[in-house]
Amino acid sequence: MSQPLIQHHLLLCATPAKALCSPDPTVGPESWTALKRLVREWGLEDPARPEGIVLRSKADCLRICVEGPVLLIWPEGIVYGGVTAERVERILKEHVIGGAPIEEWIVKRMPFQASKA
Repeated sequence: MSQPLIQHHLLLCATPAKALCSPDPTVGPESWTALKRLVREWGLEDPARPEGIVLRSKADCLRICVEGPVLLIWPEGIVYGGVTAERVERILKEHVIGGAPIEEWIVKRMPFQASKA
């Protein structure tokens, strides 16, 4: 059995052990709950999805201690700040599904470097 194509991998710094990036410790878990629910409800985890599946991972720290919770989207390497449960829906609709990053919420860009293999 072959592995499904992966369209995006979403890493959300949702429950940091040392909350340096977000003053409200409830926002991250609420954002994570929304992300999990919407990815599931919208069928983004479906291996039969032609565009590929969307993976999601909860991170303790992404080493971007500003405007948290932060969401890192691969392969683009785009980091969104201030990711509330309400923002998750728009990010999924416009960026992940629609292919249009939301510029005003981007706090950093961390693209992969080409390998020299």
